[in-house]
Order: sequence, then C-alpha cells, then structure tokens
Amino acid sequence: QVQLVESGGGLVQAGASLRLSCAASGRTFTDYLIGWFRQAPGKEREFVAAIGWSAFTTIYTDSAKGRFTISRDNAENTVYLQMNSLKPEDTAVYYCAADPSITKLRHGVSDYWGQGTQVTVSS
Repeated sequence: QVQLVESGGGLVQAGASLRLSCAASGRTFTDYLIGWFRQAPGKEREFVAAIGWSAFTTIYTDSAKGRFTISRDNAENTVYLQMNSLKPEDTAVYYCAADPSITKLRHGVSDYWGQGTQVTVSS
C-alpha cells in the first residue's frame, strides 16, 4: 500500500515556471520508480517523466525534454517535477504514480496513483 499526494499546481502565463511535488508514504520509498503523467480534458493520460532510486536514472517524453526536470529527495520521500518555459499545451491535471516496474510505469498501468494537481497555462 502506497499513498501519493501531489501539490504545486496553479495558473500561470506562458513562459513561467512551476514546481510540482509528490509526497509518498506507506512502503520503502527506494523500492519504487516514480513517474509523472498528465491528462487534459477529453484526453487519455500521457507519460511525462520518471525517476528511479538513483537520481542518474531519469526518463522524459519528447515534449518535456529541455524544459522539465524530475528529481527526488529520499529523506523526505518526495519527488519533484520542475517545469520551465511552460506552454498552453502543458495545461492538464498532473498525477504522480509508483511502481517497481519501469515498463508498467511508462505504459500508465501502475497500481498506485495520487489525486492530481491542476496546471493551467494561459497565452
């Protein structure tokens, strides 16, 4: 059993920055890969980024490369998503997910999900 709570979303203008947080509890944090997904109205959830137990292991979708940075603080059981140069197409509800399998995580079939935090980018 893993509990995940996201925070840090908001309404910003294009070009601004936000940092999202995902606080985890319930199991040994380093047993899990943590990923960020987003879902726009009428669309399916899509993968954004993921991080392993080591900060050297990170994966990004093409639209996030060069703008978003995923990191983790194991002492605080928290994963962050730093989002810079935000665009209107980044508008969505952002969710974090946990799974020991990178394959399951990247395909959006993880067993554990947070409730999401809204990110809105105006032009």
